[in-house]
Amino acid sequence: MVRGKSIVLIGAGRMGGALAAGWLAGRSKPNLAIIAPRPTPQVQAWAEEGLVSLNPEPAPADIVVLGVKPQQFARAAEGMKPFIGEKTLVVSVMGGIKLGQLEDRLGTPHVSRAMPNTPGSVGKGVTLLAAAPSLGQDDIEAARKLLTPLGLVEGPMDEKTMVAATGISGCGPAYVFLLAEVMAEAGEAEGVPKEMAARLAVETIIGAAALMEESGQTPNELRKMVTSPGGITQAALDILMDDGGMPILLRKALRAAVTRDRELSREPD
Repeated sequence: MVRGKSIVLIGAGRMGGALAAGWLAGRSKPNLAIIAPRPTPQVQAWAEEGLVSLNPEPAPADIVVLGVKPQQFARAAEGMKPFIGEKTLVVSVMGGIKLGQLEDRLGTPHVSRAMPNTPGSVGKGVTLLAAAPSLGQDDIEAARKLLTPLGLVEGPMDEKTMVAATGISGCGPAYVFLLAEVMAEAGEAEGVPKEMAARLAVETIIGAAALMEESGQTPNELRKMVTSPGGITQAALDILMDDGGMPILLRKALRAAVTRDRELSREPD
């Protein structure tokens, strides 16, 4: 966490809430204000416990984090400006909103984009970072420190790379959740009790992820290590890796994510 800095989080939905949860879980509690006209029960609880200031009067902050939906940015930008002073660092976690759009709408060159994923709420996230060319090294480091409690920070990187990388890390948790879901459903279809199938799917993914993290081996090496030629795992992988299988599907999925990011970046009429 950035010590001694005032932070305003505008928007505390899934992404903003994950950020706030990560900050509040750290040892050093931030000087955090949250702007949320309809706060979630979690945000309301934080406010009642005195952990955050909820919907205070506008005043310039050291750091402003924008967590509203990208479709809402154009009409919400004017209301954000009173929180932004001459030296305020703006960190956007809005998918698809480019650095140039942030500068134009907010009237400041001190802007950066961050794309955290939801595992940041348990300190196991990946956050991508891109910064405006005019942003100084001190501000870049401040952004990195702000995001580090959520997990790994990659960047700063150019925006083109960020768009493609978001399809991996930003969308990736949903891919994994879907994998757990369909693994359990497939097991249930073969006669495994529903609760057991769900438990086996989740714990298997957790264990496989831990092995990837700790073994030092690549996913390709680990896959081959657990696949005996002609065995039952090979029989399953022959289906998953055929011409219409997982490799092709994920490439199509990533391309769809990149396309949607570009659509969201277009200025509304």
